[in-house]
Amino acid sequence: MIRQELISYISDHCQSEEVESTRIESLKFYKTTRTSSFRSVVYEPSVCIALQGEKAVGFADKMYGYSPEKYLLTCTNVPADIKIEEASEEKPFISLVVTFSLEEIYEVIKESHKADSANSKKVQTPFCFNTLDDTLLDPLNHLVRLLDKPREMIDFMTPLIKKEIIYILLQNDEEFLKNYVLEGNLTNQIVKAVREIKDNFNETINIAQLARKIGISEATLYQNFKKITAMSPLQYQKKIRLEEAQSMLLAQNIDASQVAFEVGYESPSQFSREYSRMFGMPPKAHIAYLKTSAS
Repeated sequence: MIRQELISYISDHCQSEEVESTRIESLKFYKTTRTSSFRSVVYEPSVCIALQGEKAVGFADKMYGYSPEKYLLTCTNVPADIKIEEASEEKPFISLVVTFSLEEIYEVIKESHKADSANSKKVQTPFCFNTLDDTLLDPLNHLVRLLDKPREMIDFMTPLIKKEIIYILLQNDEEFLKNYVLEGNLTNQIVKAVREIKDNFNETINIAQLARKIGISEATLYQNFKKITAMSPLQYQKKIRLEEAQSMLLAQNIDASQVAFEVGYESPSQFSREYSRMFGMPPKAHIAYLKTSAS
């Protein structure tokens, strides 16, 4: 019953076949009637729910599938390839995403008296899948229904409902969340490096300095960074730069050469070459293709 309520609500409120923001900054909807080939994305720390239809997620050399029976949880900004495998006019693929910060997760861990860390030196994979049932769907439905309320109520209630969602995730996936969030775990240290590169993607990386800042050796950083992102730090930075460039080109009437400099490239020609390698065509042609496909 709760699932059907969410499906009906999102279906009625989605106006396009793209990810749609809502009045709640951390809540997004997605509805599509079309299956797709693989496309590149960067996940944010979030819980992702496929309410209807099926989706595949490719990471490194592994393929994961998830459907209405389970949810996807990730606690860092991780690159992946996604593909909609089941969607139609009669039965669209419908999903929602709730993003959160590691600080929000830590507060729930602390308040629930679970902040004792195992100090794990083993890095975990970036995705966690678990069974989706009404225990989690219920607060998600409350969050979605807030969209119909006044702004004052949205601002007050959203943090409280998100706490409830995180608390339920903590009951299901305590070890996963604690390894990513709590100090003393190697996973947490690598996540700090990931966030540092993402937040400063247009600046030159100094790996030695970054390793010292998070308190590990360069070798440990390189080895374990790849376990979480499937990329080296420099490859990850390039990925983030090009994804940001694509977003800027789609959202703004801006020249590709200007975007190249803004995302950190010294040469527009180098930017164009690397953009073409990643997306299969030059920036201008690719953006035109994306806009045509969405219309």
